[in-house]
Amino acid sequence: MKSEYTFPGERVVFPAAFPSLFGVIPAVTDNNNLDELVKQNQEALDAHTRESVQWHFSPETGSPYWLEKAKGFDFDPLTDVNCFEDLNKFPLFEDDELRGGPVDRWIPKALLGKPTYVFETGGTTGIPKSRVVIDDFRIDYENFSDTLPDESFPKGSNWLMLGPSGPRRLRLAVEHLAQYRDGISFCVDLDPRWVVKLIKKGKIDEVKEYSAHVIDQAMAILGAGHDIKCMFTTPKLLEALAMRLMDEGSSIEEAGIKGIFCGGTEFTQQWYRFAREELLGENVYITPTYGNTLMGLACGRPFDPADDYKITYYAPQPRAVIRVVDFDDHTKVVGYGETGRVKLFTMTKELFIPGFLERDEGEREVPHAKYPWDGVSGVRPYHKIAQSTTVGVY
Repeated sequence: MKSEYTFPGERVVFPAAFPSLFGVIPAVTDNNNLDELVKQNQEALDAHTRESVQWHFSPETGSPYWLEKAKGFDFDPLTDVNCFEDLNKFPLFEDDELRGGPVDRWIPKALLGKPTYVFETGGTTGIPKSRVVIDDFRIDYENFSDTLPDESFPKGSNWLMLGPSGPRRLRLAVEHLAQYRDGISFCVDLDPRWVVKLIKKGKIDEVKEYSAHVIDQAMAILGAGHDIKCMFTTPKLLEALAMRLMDEGSSIEEAGIKGIFCGGTEFTQQWYRFAREELLGENVYITPTYGNTLMGLACGRPFDPADDYKITYYAPQPRAVIRVVDFDDHTKVVGYGETGRVKLFTMTKELFIPGFLERDEGEREVPHAKYPWDGVSGVRPYHKIAQSTTVGVY
């Protein structure tokens, strides 16, 4: 491992003394050892923050959006941001800024000319929010790949992408994950915007028909002899697929699936137990994930029966950071075990988000030996907007 900390390269690199987030983590036998890992990680995060801010606010490398935005700040990011906590000097990021164009205002000058993707989120009505991406989705999912057990996600296996298609990160990301692991990804055609419109209009029968249409596609792929062993999907779609297979006298395991990674706010503690004990059985591995277009992918803490199916997520620091903050003061982190709103920070070469309040809430969790930084559990829609949130396929 390189001894220097690099901002952020093709892969995440930590100081030699700090075990890689996605590498082999030495067993932690006492709290002092974990405390030291937490301290080292905080130092690495502070260094990453400094380099990220220098990158995004230097006239030679920064994006037009942030260079223009900096003119209105009452501080100078280049001289006044020296650690992660200094990001609280920035105003909250409003994701409505992502609506409309020109999208190239988000591209750092140092990355101009590179092949660029546009990933959208929302867009059921009005102008969707867009994020430009060059390599971030590849880096995020290559790092995530290193957390997957090979016995459940065999290298060289083909994948089923049972999730949204269209202008979204997930399809390309899962496709790259499959290719990175020497496999091929097979995708269904699914428009979540149409599902949300049907739900809002109360057309439940049509929602069921559309869901059946999507599951028909998945069944056709699984039955076509493609030797698919791995899958991404959402809780609702996994349940629908499992029930269809059961109706036909089969199961997820008998269909050949060994490993599933699954995401969405519907992935609750109760559903986790149901999935493992009723839908999948002991021979099919499932891991929860939490992510979005801005963050990338947060991994779930390894399953432990002693946790009673509790789900705790850890962001892929230092590229993305999650804090659970006070509902009334977003600069104040709540105590461990206390409830607050999820606040996201993203710091890659392509994107800088110095504090965004997600539409989720949860409980702050202590660092883990594998992920020596704060986590969040019980992720659910923020209570003040939960009643107005239409989940759709997620």
